[in-house]
Amino acid sequence: IFARYLRGPHKSRKPDRQNHEFLKRGIYNLAEKLKIIPLGGLNEIGKNMTVLEYGKDIIIVDCGLGFPDEEMYGVDLVIADMTYLVKNKDKIRGMFLTHGHEDHIGSLPYVLQQIKGTFSTVAVMASTVLKLEEHQLQNTVHLFTHEAGEKVKAGCFTVEFIHVNHSIADAVAFAIKTPVGTIVMTGDFKIDATAEDGMIDLARFG
Repeated sequence: IFARYLRGPHKSRKPDRQNHEFLKRGIYNLAEKLKIIPLGGLNEIGKNMTVLEYGKDIIIVDCGLGFPDEEMYGVDLVIADMTYLVKNKDKIRGMFLTHGHEDHIGSLPYVLQQIKGTFSTVAVMASTVLKLEEHQLQNTVHLFTHEAGEKVKAGCFTVEFIHVNHSIADAVAFAIKTPVGTIVMTGDFKIDATAEDGMIDLARFG
């Protein structure tokens, strides 16, 4: 189908250009419906942070930091570029954290200082609350701790917590229902039939 639109009829180049413009408009409009913006965590270790945006609503999944390499003299921590979030802070409806490792929650205090007061919901597992208390930020936002199986509404998004296994307790994946479909974000996970908190909920992913 895509090849047909791009080539068009063999007898005339004009329909070809028309079909090509139609295809470009279709792709553009589709991209405008739902934006998935990784601010970090791709092709690197750490700094995991993903923005989902639809219309006037934004949610953030994870808020990790990275660690400097041998060429970053005098640098203690590396965090994602928050320019887009600061620019669109009025759209932010909530932040959701998969688990308590530093590469997924380490930059949380620094991010909240830049967009503090712009949104009220940080959905966390119990183990991440200490990170905010360390920086005296526990009273600057409304914290909600959730367990696997619960669902949270944030703007046009509905986020379901799904139990997974990891090397730290309280790890979850997210099934994020959007107006155009459901996105599954697993976070870090493993399959461990001997885990003390129970095996990953594989049936829910099915």
